[in-house]
Amino acid sequence: MRIPRDVNASDLIRALRGLGYDSVRQDGSHVRLTSAVGGTHHVTVPNHRPLKTGTLLGGVLKPVAAHHGLTVEALLAKLDL
Repeated sequence: MRIPRDVNASDLIRALRGLGYDSVRQDGSHVRLTSAVGGTHHVTVPNHRPLKTGTLLGGVLKPVAAHHGLTVEALLAKLDL
């Protein structure tokens, strides 16, 4: 599995909107996204350019993939990152 290294927060938020996530609030440099697809799910995305790979994988991709019943590889393909 290859984690993209040049993902900006704005690109990730735009891609997650395709999965039903909407921006609920922003507190400083962190954006809170919520999805009602398959039950309520919240994820916080740091508004950084680019996102660190550990933050991207552990803080965003793994929880979103688990909520939607996907592998991280399938999620990356679906998000087209």
